[in-house]
Amino acid sequence: MDNIVVLNDNDGNELEFEYLDLIEHNEETYVVLLPVDDEADEVVILKCEESEDDSDEENYRSVDDEALLNELFEIFKEKNADKFDFD
Repeated sequence: MDNIVVLNDNDGNELEFEYLDLIEHNEETYVVLLPVDDEADEVVILKCEESEDDSDEENYRSVDDEALLNELFEIFKEKNADKFDFD
C-alpha cells in the first residue's frame, strides 16, 4: 500500500499509519494519519517539522493544543466530506 507511513515512537517502536491528508493552517503543515490497527477509530494529527540536519527524514510532533486539534479536524472533515463518513 502506497499510503502507509511508518513512524518511530519515543521508545523506538515502529508504528504503521495510513496517510489520509495534509493540511496547511496558519503557515504550518499538519499530517492526518489513521493508525493501521483494526481497533483504530480516531485519526492522529501531527505537526510537520523540517529536519534539523540535511537528511531526507521528516519529523512530526504531537499537537497538544486541544482547540487547535479540533480546528484541524474540522478542516479535515470539510476537505474530505465526500471520502469519509463522519457520523
